[in-house]
Amino acid sequence: MLEKRVAMVTGASQGIGEAIARRLAKDGFKVSIVCRHLDKAQEAAEAINKDFGEDTAIAVEADVSNRDEVFAAVKQTADHFGDFNVIVNNAGVAPTTPIMEVTQDDLEWTWKINVGGVVWGTQAAVDAFKHFNHGGKIINATSQAGVEGNANLTAYGSTKFAIRGITQTTAKELAPYGITVNAYAPGIVKTPMMEDIAHEVGQKAGKSDNWGMQQFAQNITLKKLSEPEDVANGVAFLAGKDSNYVTGQTLVVDGGMVFN
Repeated sequence: MLEKRVAMVTGASQGIGEAIARRLAKDGFKVSIVCRHLDKAQEAAEAINKDFGEDTAIAVEADVSNRDEVFAAVKQTADHFGDFNVIVNNAGVAPTTPIMEVTQDDLEWTWKINVGGVVWGTQAAVDAFKHFNHGGKIINATSQAGVEGNANLTAYGSTKFAIRGITQTTAKELAPYGITVNAYAPGIVKTPMMEDIAHEVGQKAGKSDNWGMQQFAQNITLKKLSEPEDVANGVAFLAGKDSNYVTGQTLVVDGGMVFN
């Protein structure tokens, strides 16, 4: 299934996505770094190429909410590396909004990116797998907030619960083609996105950014925030051959915030 080991990671110019791309490169994958801003994607790709060898990574510009752009990104990746084996639908946004303040625009924007990106990425990856006449792996980003509801995350959490459902339904639908579909659910990770969320929570309460972060971190069993690399380790398992008999599952990487 993974002879050439080519992977595409969306939202990979920073944070969790960048850590995933770097880990896959370390594991021997060729990777494409997909981002809305080509300059940021190029920076991440250049750093990977410096550490893991020339032409290990390429930068691809795409907005995951746009179906045509996602298909074009997969095609560009496949054309460049000559195969396509794994897609990591990582890109997403995380607005912090109390239920009574959620607007139609908020909801549509969040769903268009978080859920749309997974659906379009899945469709494009399946087309590529079929083109190369082999199976593949689809890996979707859900969240601890998609396993257990969190206050003030109605718009975000609803998309992450939906992604878990999409992961399960597509796992059953695509199994006959040799395609596995799984998800990973990070908890509180030290990323720019999480810092923005903590800032918003703190601002709404008239408190500091650190106070905002602690509202999310205080119930972690391991009593520490996750590093992006912790999540990347879990995704590396889902992308590799050791997970070939795993499909439709959500791997929770949250330090023990929820138990199932």
